[in-house]
Amino acid sequence: MGNREDLLAGAKQCLREKGYDRTSVRDIATAAGVSMAAIGYHYGSREALLTKALFDLLDEWGDSLGRALAPGAGDDAAHGFRQLWNGLIEQFSAHPDLWVATVELFLQAQRQPTLREQLAGGVTEGRRGMAAILQSVPEDEVSEHSVRTLGAVQMALMSGVMIQSLSDPANAPTADEVLEGLQALAKLAAKA
Repeated sequence: MGNREDLLAGAKQCLREKGYDRTSVRDIATAAGVSMAAIGYHYGSREALLTKALFDLLDEWGDSLGRALAPGAGDDAAHGFRQLWNGLIEQFSAHPDLWVATVELFLQAQRQPTLREQLAGGVTEGRRGMAAILQSVPEDEVSEHSVRTLGAVQMALMSGVMIQSLSDPANAPTADEVLEGLQALAKLAAKA
């Protein structure tokens, strides 16, 4: 690998170990085994490098999660949805470092318009990916309507459960509780 790739790998390592806010230029350079000046040369800034690293980590996670949670042949939609929630909740517990770094990035974006724009694009991709998994279709076949409805609601639920899992792991909702809550919400929504 070259310095650029080494820096990206070092930034990913630091994000997992220290998080977005606590990772310094020195931390990244040390993890990558390159000079601190290389960050500016290759990425422009610490923030740009960490953002790229986090987006790459999320893309890697999304790709692996999509493959792992895709319904198997013969699975009905209910089984696939239960499998999806079991997998998501397992991921929140298995990789809290990734999710904490994600929350930190969202907070940083409130003060950085360019980052906020990048995150908006990432959220749209996440909505599309979630809708594709739930509909068992390739992402390029998901309608914009499904992205803005099914994908958006799934992302909202996922984000809320993730925050609960990070803040109080012992009392975070289980997949069965999420599904039971969704059924109760569907009954209320049907009356509206």
